[in-house]
Amino acid sequence: MQTILLVDPETDFLEWAQNQLETPTTRVLSATAADEGYKIYIAENPDLVICETHLLPFSGLELLARVRQRDTNALVILMSAFGTTQSVIESMKLGAFDYLRKESLPFNLKPVVDAALTAQAEMRSATAFKPQLTVEQYQDSLVGQSQAMQQVFKMIGRVSHSDAPVMITGESGSGKELVARAIHHYSNRSSQTFIAINCAAIPENLLESELFGHEKGAFTGAASQRIGRFEQSNGGTLFLDEIGEMPMAVQSKILRVLQEGEFSRVGGNAVIKTDVRIIAATNKTLEQEVAKKQFREDLFYRLNVVRIHLPPLRQRKEDVRLLAEYFLKKIATQKHLPQLTLSAESIKVLEEYPWPGNVRELENTIQRACVLATSDVLLPKDIPLGGAGQTEQLDGDHRPGATASGGKPTLETAVETLLDAAASDPTIQLLPWLEREFTVSAMKRTKGNQVKAAKLLGVTRATLRKRIERYGITKELSFQ
Repeated sequence: MQTILLVDPETDFLEWAQNQLETPTTRVLSATAADEGYKIYIAENPDLVICETHLLPFSGLELLARVRQRDTNALVILMSAFGTTQSVIESMKLGAFDYLRKESLPFNLKPVVDAALTAQAEMRSATAFKPQLTVEQYQDSLVGQSQAMQQVFKMIGRVSHSDAPVMITGESGSGKELVARAIHHYSNRSSQTFIAINCAAIPENLLESELFGHEKGAFTGAASQRIGRFEQSNGGTLFLDEIGEMPMAVQSKILRVLQEGEFSRVGGNAVIKTDVRIIAATNKTLEQEVAKKQFREDLFYRLNVVRIHLPPLRQRKEDVRLLAEYFLKKIATQKHLPQLTLSAESIKVLEEYPWPGNVRELENTIQRACVLATSDVLLPKDIPLGGAGQTEQLDGDHRPGATASGGKPTLETAVETLLDAAASDPTIQLLPWLEREFTVSAMKRTKGNQVKAAKLLGVTRATLRKRIERYGITKELSFQ
């Protein structure tokens, strides 16, 4: 038997709502004043509170605050015939489950109440799902119990005692840098420096200087001597992420360091000795890059002494729950927030999602869920999968979970819209226009990073450069 408490000054409304909501398994209590309603709440501990914002002797917002102060998991739905923007925002800030306009109640009261009672049942189910993460696992940055991750852990243990170069492969967001840091942590170099460089994030003309340093006056803007990453990480570990994007000229100098253990700064003649362990990572298939003459074969074999492959998260679903719990603990610790838990239904939702962005997407999703949560238990409604928006309609067409736009537009509808627009204006050359607009937008979104823009568009970097030149897309335009 579930219990609902209704608080509204109008007895006619209380009678109508009670008739709508009362069932053989649901009892409905009512009150016409806020203080009376609060007394009933303390005595009966109902599963759900539904209250008008305009109450006496204090407001529905105040009743919401008192109820939530007593129980942070309490579910409260506010309603009003004259809802203001401020009252809607304030109610959600205080943790209301929903805010409804009274004019929409004939259509929306029952569905929203059903969703709230389901959420209450889900929160209770969370007590049956005790956290699986041990203290030792929480202290580790790498978390996983799947067979695939156990093999990764074994490889880390085997290679950590040597200085051999390691190649880490896997999709973006799968945790390649964490593996590199773990290798360094368990190696004899753990007391020395670990430096990570993203080869795709640094412009070609600056990458060589970043890695090897430069002498004063080596090029325009070189006002003083710079110590490069190879010197800074001497005795430690240098992690070269996205090495498949490294220019061929820089690849030659990396090869020399691997072979001879020495290099020269840009614009300098002095030979500098260095003792650095190199760990590289890529989401590309470097064998294919070698075949296309876009990556040096000799460097590939020098780096590929030991290879560790990180499987995508969709292939190790048994790790999803552990990772989610890890991120919840991490966020609570870093942000000094209360520890949240996952309901059984939330765990199921997380495990069934394909995670195209891998572990990084899962972490971002958990962070957003913590912001959206209205209780100590994360419910499916709190989890915005795929970056989905959480804006809900607050009008007569309210549907729980519906976006203001009615859902994401599909590619098919977008194509039809573009074709209709082109048909209405015969002067538009659609394909060239699209090619230029997509190129400009991709460059803006990636802040001018050509590697990321090319990947977003699904073209090679050379093709992207040709488009930039063909359409006269200047650097200034790309960053508008």
